Amino acid sequence: MARGSEIIVSAQPGGKFLEGVIATGETPKPGTVLQIDPSVALVGGRHTYKIYNRDADGDHPLGPLAVLLPDRLQGKLATDAYAAGDRCFMYVPQAGDELNMLVLNIAGTADDHALGEILMVDDTTGKLIATTGTPESEPFVLLEVITDPTADTLAWV
Repeated sequence: MARGSEIIVSAQPGGKFLEGVIATGETPKPGTVLQIDPSVALVGGRHTYKIYNRDADGDHPLGPLAVLLPDRLQGKLATDAYAAGDRCFMYVPQAGDELNMLVLNIAGTADDHALGEILMVDDTTGKLIATTGTPESEPFVLLEVITDPTADTLAWV
């Protein structure tokens, strides 16, 4: 179970806050990793962001790993998805920051997760998965146990 109901858990986060626009065809939820879409012109002076997609799990993204935050200006919660074209709010974590992020539920598997498990970002979903193969990037450590999830789970990392 996540630590509280916010995405940023650290009392004094050291990362950077960003604003942008959600890419066409995307409906991500807070706790998902986004990356800049450099193929889209600025919208109102802001970059467009798409769900993490770098050809292979654990590869490097275009620009920083931007973790989607809830749209507090519209009274939204961490469980409320954004729509394409929405103004969005993100956080680029600094090493040592603690967050609640979405861990992907892999249907049909016993996808229990142990305390201390190293996680990477899943290609095309932007959610965290257990490290597999030889990824180039493994930026997150699970700080809680997840047992028998039946859906994507907001977890403390």
